[in-house]
Amino acid sequence: MRLIQIVILSTVLALLATPGFGADPPKFYKDTFPEHALQYKLEAEMALVGENAQLDVKTRELIALGVSAQIPCEYCVYAHTKNAIAAGASEAEIREAVATAAHVRHWSTVLNGMAYDLESFKMEVDEMHDPK
Repeated sequence: MRLIQIVILSTVLALLATPGFGADPPKFYKDTFPEHALQYKLEAEMALVGENAQLDVKTRELIALGVSAQIPCEYCVYAHTKNAIAAGASEAEIREAVATAAHVRHWSTVLNGMAYDLESFKMEVDEMHDPK
């Protein structure tokens, strides 16, 4: 049950609801989100963690941590680091998730900054994945 409670305390941008969440969301939900839209937000979040979710909690939290580091959002980094650890992520996995996010950001900066032709890029990637 502790893991479920920690997951509930996910960040403001990618907060995750669980079946045990009930009608009593964390204070920061109620203090920051429009009251009339909160229930809809909780239902949408539930779709990401419910029985049909394809990603496990640790994977979701490592992805969320990488995104959080890139935004950057101190709240998100704090919550998703705690959540990832609670879901069983090691220090090495956390470092790798953040470094991977930095790697993606690096190449995004280079390719966009140099206005590299998108169609050429797609062809190169397709060839790497389907060599002839």
